[in-house]
Amino acid sequence: MRLKDKVAIVTGGGSGIGHATSVLFAREGARVLVADLVEARAKAVAEEIRKNGGEAEPFACDVSSEKDAEQMVSRAESLWKRLDILVNNAASFHHRTAEEATRADWDAVLGVNILGTSFCTKHGVALMKKNKRGSIINIASINGLVAMSSGWMTYNASKAAIVKMSKDMAMDFAPSNIRVNCVCPGMIYTPAMVDLLATMNLTRKEAEDQFLGPRGMLKRFGESIEIANVILLLASDEASYVTGATFAADGGYTS
Repeated sequence: MRLKDKVAIVTGGGSGIGHATSVLFAREGARVLVADLVEARAKAVAEEIRKNGGEAEPFACDVSSEKDAEQMVSRAESLWKRLDILVNNAASFHHRTAEEATRADWDAVLGVNILGTSFCTKHGVALMKKNKRGSIINIASINGLVAMSSGWMTYNASKAAIVKMSKDMAMDFAPSNIRVNCVCPGMIYTPAMVDLLATMNLTRKEAEDQFLGPRGMLKRFGESIEIANVILLLASDEASYVTGATFAADGGYTS
């Protein structure tokens, strides 16, 4: 088992990439705190893990609240006395153009994507330092690397910020033997994507043809487990010499 006896927190763990990552981590031996804004989703994933012989607990929180982020980390400490892995996956998909965006729009997307990543890291690192090691994986997006769909400027800007935050965090925390890396998923067929396609009245195949076109080398959406596998590598000791790196898992879209 690649994560035997390790303790992990996965934010946004109740759906999509977070769900797949939580289940995979548990399968690889980790004890997982499944954190999600929607308590029912967190409970469902934790129960799925327990039914399959793993160890997990749900935790309902809003990562844009520093108090919630602190309580989340405290819960992991009270349960398992340590924290080895933090996956900052929770995200707001709120998006607007520069012409449309109001202060409230910016607050909505930056509150979760930027402040949430920062608050969870702040309190997670404090616990990791007690064991003088840890791995943090921040989930950004290819939207933070290249120009993407019109109308998504606010979201895209937040994901670009996560890419840069990850590099600086890696430098800041290296003396404490805490690695920080960033994963930029491409277009992944998550429940959020399903909802988006429904609003656009597109089938999966139609969307793959329209969105990926000549840029998507593999000509299909990715699956959540394909991103979870990348996160697992970075969380494990197999990536012990990897920090400050940005991984695009996008079927070749940004190549």
